[in-house]
Amino acid sequence: MLAKGAAKKVTIYVNEDTQQHLNPLYEAILSFLMHKGVAGATATRALAGFGGHGVLHTPKVEVLAEHLPIRIEFVESAAKVDELLPTLYDMVSDGMIEVQDTTVVKVAMKEKRTIEAKQPHTRKAGKAKLMRIFLGEADRWHDEPLYDAIVKQLRMMDISGATVYRGILGYGAKGHTHKQSFFHVARDLPIMISVVESEERLKQAAEVIEQMLQDGLIVVSDVDIVRLIHSSPPEEAANATIPTR
Repeated sequence: MLAKGAAKKVTIYVNEDTQQHLNPLYEAILSFLMHKGVAGATATRALAGFGGHGVLHTPKVEVLAEHLPIRIEFVESAAKVDELLPTLYDMVSDGMIEVQDTTVVKVAMKEKRTIEAKQPHTRKAGKAKLMRIFLGEADRWHDEPLYDAIVKQLRMMDISGATVYRGILGYGAKGHTHKQSFFHVARDLPIMISVVESEERLKQAAEVIEQMLQDGLIVVSDVDIVRLIHSSPPEEAANATIPTR
């Protein structure tokens, strides 16, 4: 499976009607990539285009519509790309291959598993930290709500989870009362973001959030966590990590 970090993005341009062994070349390339265990690849059909031959291919002209460009793109490790390039070089006799440095920020894939009628639960318990962030609903960060920006930042840091609570009444250090009523819709109601994580990861998150918070409060507490989860298939259980939320 593709991992986070430095990687290579490969883009291949061929014509839709280019053949290899009586089959479309782009299909042969996709089959080759899948056979070699590439994490994933996508082929897209362009609306129009021209290449080194200087001919504009467009669906407006029927005879030229068959020659529309196909773009195949995939992201893999540098070592994997080096392994694949010699064969791809031989396969693409009329087209272009482009390789770029890129960075994989997130890799996510939902696991397929059979849901049984009655699944036993696994109980996991331990120590963790609870961080609560208090701010106002009207607080902003780069033209977006601050609470929204904080949740996005937590997700990018792979924090296990966060919950945003919207208060109906409250006041802070300045003594201003914020409330919502039938006759008055408050635009600065209190917001609390709750996060449960390990001490080390929560400390890193708190340092980042503190730089974003202009006027608010961060509270960190010790907590005991108990989590009940459904049993997983053997191969999934072997790769599972102990959740902290």
